[in-house]
Amino acid sequence: MHLQSMTGFARSEGTTGRCRWAWELRSVNGKGLDIRLRLPQGLEALESDIRAIVGSHLTRGNLQVSLTVNTLENRMEAVVNEDALAAVLALRDRLGPQVVSPAPLTLDTLISIRGLVDFREAEEDQATIAARHAALLEGLRTGVEALAAMREREGEALSTILLTHVTRIEELALAVEADPSRSAEEIVHRLEAQLAALLSAAPTLDKDRLHAEAALLATKADLREEIDRLKAHVAAARELLAAGGPVGRKLDFLAQEFNRESNTICSKSNAAAVTAAGIELKVVIDQFREQVQNLE
Repeated sequence: MHLQSMTGFARSEGTTGRCRWAWELRSVNGKGLDIRLRLPQGLEALESDIRAIVGSHLTRGNLQVSLTVNTLENRMEAVVNEDALAAVLALRDRLGPQVVSPAPLTLDTLISIRGLVDFREAEEDQATIAARHAALLEGLRTGVEALAAMREREGEALSTILLTHVTRIEELALAVEADPSRSAEEIVHRLEAQLAALLSAAPTLDKDRLHAEAALLATKADLREEIDRLKAHVAAARELLAAGGPVGRKLDFLAQEFNRESNTICSKSNAAAVTAAGIELKVVIDQFREQVQNLE
């Protein structure tokens, strides 16, 4: 499966019967799948089908789905008010003998009588309406597929960027691991110097107690666990990026774990080089997490 970004745009348009339609789909980042519809009046019945089609292709993002429909050709029909017509004919029959040379009732005369004949757009049968709805939904599928394809292209670009960040995180973790300040010899030398300074300042201090406290501090300051966890998180991030699909949430969790380890490294650091690497780790991890926010 491919990674997908959550940002994209697609348009799908066409004609069916007497109508021309156009779908527009816009997608931005979101915690879940939030679909907002803008449909012409009278097409509200399509809402459940629209949501099902979008949900079958996308799992995250704030989506705005808009449909416009324009009629290319109006078809009018005449509707006769039968009660009014019956009243007019009854009046003619009743007054006919009393009118000298009555003029015959013509079509023009009947049409001119207010309320007798009404002209309106012809109603469509159910088969025509069903065919139009099917064409609209098929057009939506085309638009959603185009949007998903655009999001995949964005996802491929993001994958390259994220892999670069992961590689840099690994390099910095290895740099911390290899820093001379973490060697056993350096740690012993540093502790010996610190103990000597303490004993010269306060000769009455208990040497055994000082050695025990120094050993405890050295153990607490060890970065082995943090480095190992960083390496494990790097491997997990690469696996997720290779697997693809909707992995944005999992990568966001890894970004939090990356950040936790970098904070611990900075707090435990007793060397300028390790502190500098920890700070750069935080910068790279922030960049990683910012890009992850765009992934489905």
